Amino acid sequence: MKSRVFDLAKKIKLLVLDVDGVLTDGGLYYNLNGQVLKRFDVQDGMGIKIAQRVGLKIAVISGLRSEVVKARLDELGVLDYFPGYNHKLPKLKELKEKNVLQWSEIAYLGDDWVDAAPLKQVGLPMAVANAVPEIKKLALWVSSKKGGHGAVREAIMFILTAQNKLDAVWKEWVSLD
Repeated sequence: MKSRVFDLAKKIKLLVLDVDGVLTDGGLYYNLNGQVLKRFDVQDGMGIKIAQRVGLKIAVISGLRSEVVKARLDELGVLDYFPGYNHKLPKLKELKEKNVLQWSEIAYLGDDWVDAAPLKQVGLPMAVANAVPEIKKLALWVSSKKGGHGAVREAIMFILTAQNKLDAVWKEWVSLD
C-alpha cells in the first residue's frame, strides 16, 4: 500500500487544503470584541513556500469565512482561497478545470465530514492525524502530526519526496548566502 501511495504522490500538481483542523488546530479563539483568532503553524507556512518554489500549486477551500485566514494566505502568496464553502466539491471541480488537471493530479488534505466529497474524488486523499475516523478511512495517506501542528508541511514533504524535488530545494536553502 505504501508504494502505491508514493506512486500516486508522484503525479500531484495541486494540493488543496481545508483550514480549520488542517491549517489551524481547529480551535476558535475569541477576543473581547468577539473577533475570532486562529493559530497557524510557521512550519506549515514554510512548507507552502517550499511547495510553491518547486511548482506544486496550493489552494484552500474553507467552510468558514475569515479575514484572519485571508491575511495569512495572502502573506504566503496563496492565490486560490475559497472561503464559506461547506460543499467543497463544486469549488474543487472549478480548480481542476482552471488548472487543466486530471483528478489523479490533485491531492486533498482534510480532517472532517465537510472534506469527504473532495477526498472521494481526488487522486491522493490525505488526512491529518487527528481527523475524524470517517475521514481517515477515506484517506490513503494520514499524517503523523495533528492539524495546525505541522501536518500540512508533512504532507508537502511527502509529495515532494515522492517527486524527487526535495533534495534540490534543500540544497538551495543550504547554499543561500
